[in-house]
Amino acid sequence: MLEIGTLIRQKLKERKRTIVWLAANLSCSRTNVYKIFGKRSIDTDYLLKISDILDYDFFKLYSDELKKRKENCDGNDT
Repeated sequence: MLEIGTLIRQKLKERKRTIVWLAANLSCSRTNVYKIFGKRSIDTDYLLKISDILDYDFFKLYSDELKKRKENCDGNDT
């Protein structure tokens, strides 16, 4: 799985939004947005806010990853 910061950056680009726009919506500086892009993990409250702002369910990525891991574990039992 890609790092969450990378995924957020990709979604921001897909939405054709700027770093300045995201920073304004998060009430933080551009520097902090760049720090988010470098993160491997992020606080769930903050991720919820970013999900809302970008209109994308980042939590689903984790759910999908969990399902894959469970399927792989179940498949290894035989």
